[in-house]
Amino acid sequence: MINSFITIYDTIKTIVSQFFKTLKWKEREHPKGRKPVLLNSEIVAAVVFKQRQNIATKKALYEILEPSGSYNRFVVALNRVATYLIRIITAVINFLRREARPVKFTDSTDIPVCLNKNARYHRTMMSLSEWSKTGKGSFYGLKLHLSADCEGRVLALKLTPGNSNDRNIFKKMNAKLRGLFVADAGYVSEPLEREFHIPNERLLLTGTRKNMKKLATEIDIALLNLRMRVEIHFRVLKLCYGLVTSFPRSIDGYLTHYLAAITAHLVS
Repeated sequence: MINSFITIYDTIKTIVSQFFKTLKWKEREHPKGRKPVLLNSEIVAAVVFKQRQNIATKKALYEILEPSGSYNRFVVALNRVATYLIRIITAVINFLRREARPVKFTDSTDIPVCLNKNARYHRTMMSLSEWSKTGKGSFYGLKLHLSADCEGRVLALKLTPGNSNDRNIFKKMNAKLRGLFVADAGYVSEPLEREFHIPNERLLLTGTRKNMKKLATEIDIALLNLRMRVEIHFRVLKLCYGLVTSFPRSIDGYLTHYLAAITAHLVS
């Protein structure tokens, strides 16, 4: 089992190292100070590997990889690579946009930072988290907004507080994209449809609420039924890459965890 883990880690490390070489990122942050035990690419590969294998804790990751240096230094190193993860995510999304199909889907999902019963005592993510409600009930945490085309390419994503307005985020997140955008009834808004529309370039199609008189064509219904294409990303991120967690003990730890899960999904 350990040998299998190491093989997967080496594969991820090769992919991450290629990003560092191609984009000419520094492997060491402090060339004149104390020499880091691990290269930046090795640290990034470690956090992506943790989410790729859905390893619950950093302690378990440390025992699997057995890196040089203390556990405390290892944890500090893991929590400082968020910038590199953002750059990798951006690079992959920019690449995927080149082959994007005209039909695109946008949706959001909840990311609780703790159980509801613990929310009043939660301090770590207090500055970024908010109460909100979904069809499943209330939660305290963040939202992940994501746009993907009909073939599953991730074209845009954004992390926001839980009470953020999906319609406002939709407009900002997809500002540079073109095509036919399909979203559920949560995005219904005449001002949004009007402002987002660009003749012959961009159009928003949303679901309807029960109290609306708007009629949908057969093509509209068929497209709305394909919204599962974007919801699959949320299921994979949560079930396979452990997106939702309450283990981190710092904001950097939480954000690194989320970004590593997204990176693992994009490069897998």
